Amino acid sequence: MAQDTEPSQTAEDFIASQLQLEAEAREALPYQFDSCTKPLGPLRQSLFSCLTCNPPSASPGSEYNTAALCYSCSISCHGEHNLVELFSKRDIECDCGTTRLPDATPCTLRLNPTTNQKGGVVGEAARKDNVYNHNFAGRFCACNDEYDPAKEKGTMFQCLGLADEREGGCGEDWWHPECLLGLPRAASTESKEATEEDQTEDPPLPPGFPEEDDFDHVICYKCSSVAPWIKSYAATPGFLPPVFHKQPSFDGKEPPRGKAASTEMVQVASDITSSVATNKRKAEDEDPVATSDSKKIKVAEDEDAQKKTPETESTSMPKHTSLLPPPAGDVNLFVKEDFREQFCRCAECFPRLAKFPQLLEEEESYEPPMSESDADNAHGAASVGSGSTYERGEALLSNVDRVRAIEGVMVYNQLRDKVKTFLQPFAESGQAVSAEDIKSYFEKLRGDDQAIKSAAAGAGDGGQSSADGSRKEQGGY
Repeated sequence: MAQDTEPSQTAEDFIASQLQLEAEAREALPYQFDSCTKPLGPLRQSLFSCLTCNPPSASPGSEYNTAALCYSCSISCHGEHNLVELFSKRDIECDCGTTRLPDATPCTLRLNPTTNQKGGVVGEAARKDNVYNHNFAGRFCACNDEYDPAKEKGTMFQCLGLADEREGGCGEDWWHPECLLGLPRAASTESKEATEEDQTEDPPLPPGFPEEDDFDHVICYKCSSVAPWIKSYAATPGFLPPVFHKQPSFDGKEPPRGKAASTEMVQVASDITSSVATNKRKAEDEDPVATSDSKKIKVAEDEDAQKKTPETESTSMPKHTSLLPPPAGDVNLFVKEDFREQFCRCAECFPRLAKFPQLLEEEESYEPPMSESDADNAHGAASVGSGSTYERGEALLSNVDRVRAIEGVMVYNQLRDKVKTFLQPFAESGQAVSAEDIKSYFEKLRGDDQAIKSAAAGAGDGGQSSADGSRKEQGGY
């Protein structure tokens, strides 16, 4: 018979598949998306740019009107648009519902002061201090490359960002390793024809680039030039040796790779330190004043030893006095987890350090709250948005006519109870539910209550507008 060839599944399998779908949704969208962050003011937060509402200019590098979207607005207000994920950026206020976006795409999450209801917010003033870079046009790195997650190979690294482009920095841009070193992109790939297995693997790091596990953050050569004093910390505790944008000469030899590069640069830094110390000792030995007064200085030091506390002794020689002069040229700094603890904070250094709060302490990025609904707790995991599929369906019904919405909920409740009763015996026995069983059941159900049929037809028209309200993500997210 025909029904023998049609796919069927047990009620238990069907329920398990629905739970799996919700689990995948929770993983992809782990936070609530019912509140815009604009009322919270400027934050460090996960951001998106909408290329549907603000398509970039056809000429790369030219200015265009752009906007920053918070996590919630990217889903609730721009869920079906072409979005660029920017990850976290600091000091940004959400632009949804402002003059930076067309009125055709209002913010659906904020309170409209005109109607005193949620949604329909357009034309509000955007924050003037928001700063945007080419990332908002979907382009990254100094090469201004358009990021395609389906084709991109290898790892890109986000700079800590000491300044934006107006001040000579990069604005927390994302960098290719080759571009940090001033090498062509093709330098990291072998000239021989790649096999299919090679095409699925990430290319090796370019010569002279540290291993990924050896550092926590990158300060690109643009940002280190904004604060040139920071380059003196290269090859000191918390900092890897300097990595130049344009590699110095290696006497015709191939530059060292990965840890070999770090080892060699550490040795170079050690040799320089030893040389400076030796020259200092020689200068003191040749200084007649230092020689003649050495006994007097020694006596004075002995007399003061009793008066000095550990605090005064440590502050008498600030840490920056032991640092080497900053290396010449454009230098990338690769720093470890504890690098902030290594800065000199004397009266001379602290004012220039304080200009960069990201160097004083680790920044926290704002995250929307996780859902805490009863349905989520029942499944032992936080859900996306307002909880279960049923609850989210009710939320979608709030956008249709009130009468139709009430009718729709009533129909849903009746159908839910009837279908649950129908499936219960199958679930208890483990018997498969065939397509013929379901067809026969709904034929009886339609004949059982004509009111259900009429109400369902009325509610169905209103539900079509939000039938595909899920977020359409780009590949690679």
